[in-house]
Amino acid sequence: MTRVVVADDQAVVRAGFAAILDAAPDLEVVGAAADGRELVDLVAAQQPDVAVVDVRMPVLDGIEATRLLVAHHPATRVLVLTTFDLDEYVYDALRAGASGFLLKDVPASRLVESVRLVADGSMLLGPTVTRRLVEDFAGRPAADRPDGAAAIALATLTPRETEVVAAVARGLSNAEVGAELFITEPTVKSHVSEALRKLGCRDRVQLVIAAYEAGLVRPAAGGGTG
Repeated sequence: MTRVVVADDQAVVRAGFAAILDAAPDLEVVGAAADGRELVDLVAAQQPDVAVVDVRMPVLDGIEATRLLVAHHPATRVLVLTTFDLDEYVYDALRAGASGFLLKDVPASRLVESVRLVADGSMLLGPTVTRRLVEDFAGRPAADRPDGAAAIALATLTPRETEVVAAVARGLSNAEVGAELFITEPTVKSHVSEALRKLGCRDRVQLVIAAYEAGLVRPAAGGGTG
C-alpha cells in the first residue's frame, strides 16, 4: 500500500484529489494540508511515500515546502500539481527536488498512475517539459549544473546501463524500461542506481540532463519525451 498526502489551499480541490487517490486499491491517503507549513508537519508525522503538492499555497508555497521535504524527509517523493503551465514553476519544482510535475487538469486515471510511478522511483514530467528543461539547463551558469564530469563519465557505464539511461531519458518508467529491454523492474532499478552513482547525479532529472548533454539522446523537434 502506497501512503499519500495531499496539499492544496482549495478545500474542494484538496478533497477531490484525496477522494480520487484513496479510491485506488493500492493507494491510501493518510492526510491533507491546506498550506505548505501544514504539509511539512503532516509529512513529519505520517512519513508518507508520496506528497501531492500544489504550487500556490499560503504560509509556505509548494516549491519551498518541496525543498524542506527533500532535505528533511527524503523518503517522501513529491509530485507537484499546478494550474499554471509556466516554465518557472517546472524548473523551480524540479530544482527543489520534486520527482514529477503535472497540470491539475490531468484525468483521474493519469493522476493515480502518476502517484504510482513516482512512488516507484520514476521521474514524471508532462508533455514538452523534458525538452524545455534540457534547453533551460544548457543556458544556466556552470555553477548551477551537476558535476561537469557527469557527461564524460557516461563512458564508464556498461552497455546495459547505457541502454537503461537512454530509456529513462526518453521518459520511460521503470516498468516500461523493463518491458522494452526484456529485464525485470528490480534489475532496472539496480542499473539506474549504479548509473546515478557513476555519473555523480543526485536524481533521475540530473541523469536525464547528463544523457542529453552527452548526446546519448536528443530533444525531439516538436515536443518533449514525457
